[in-house]
Amino acid sequence: MNSSSFCFYSILVTSNIVHMARSFGRFLKGVQSFTSLPVMRTQLIHPPTCISPRSALRTMVALPLPFFSKPRDFSLPNSSWGPEMLRLYNHYNSLTEVEAEGGEKQEGPWQRLPSYNRSLKYAKGGLYLSKIIQSKARLFTRNMRNPGAAFEYVLFVNKEEQRCVCIFQAGYLLEGPPGYVHGGAIATMIDTVTGTHASQLSEAVMTANLNINYRSPIPLGSTVLIESSLEVREGRKTFVSCKVTSTNGSKMHTEATALFLSVNVSNLLLGA
Repeated sequence: MNSSSFCFYSILVTSNIVHMARSFGRFLKGVQSFTSLPVMRTQLIHPPTCISPRSALRTMVALPLPFFSKPRDFSLPNSSWGPEMLRLYNHYNSLTEVEAEGGEKQEGPWQRLPSYNRSLKYAKGGLYLSKIIQSKARLFTRNMRNPGAAFEYVLFVNKEEQRCVCIFQAGYLLEGPPGYVHGGAIATMIDTVTGTHASQLSEAVMTANLNINYRSPIPLGSTVLIESSLEVREGRKTFVSCKVTSTNGSKMHTEATALFLSVNVSNLLLGA
């Protein structure tokens, strides 16, 4: 490529970048009524008269657009967690890293699983649900606005031991018998823990069978441990056992067994 063609190419690229930046500025101007961010409003009301390609790209990257916000991880501590919940969280979280020889940190035997309140929803036949339903859809156990009102929990998985431990604090909206947790809420948490564990072992799974034996009621507002262990895997089938105990292990609240079937993700999304 000679110098004249290189110069023409550089001018063309610069022109395209400036055009992209100005188009992006017009786009932002169209949505300024939907945001109150002072930085964005300043850029829209007082647009630069001259912009270089480098500053144009830097501006596009740095703009604080609301739809790039990071989702909340509900498995992290919040103000509603009681002392026992925090103690157990700190205990298992300390096992996610170990100190190797030479003082370096490396991955430990346990791994904390992040938890969010939204997932992409599909209707049967592969049709998207309406935009309104999609925008309001929330994971059942993560749909409460007030921290501590219902399901407060965090899961840790140990792949070597093929075990999963959930620290669960039952909120005041989960009452069944006076002063105790509703049996359906306990079943929900058992399904959540065993299903999450099975998905770590076999990728996408669906619950095929869940058998629960209630031994003693769980006091409302208390913290318990829900432990899931792999029993056997046979083809598409994953069998796990589960127990719900007091945090010191002295009391058995619930025992359960569950069967999960591996599913094809594409078939699941298409409703097949």
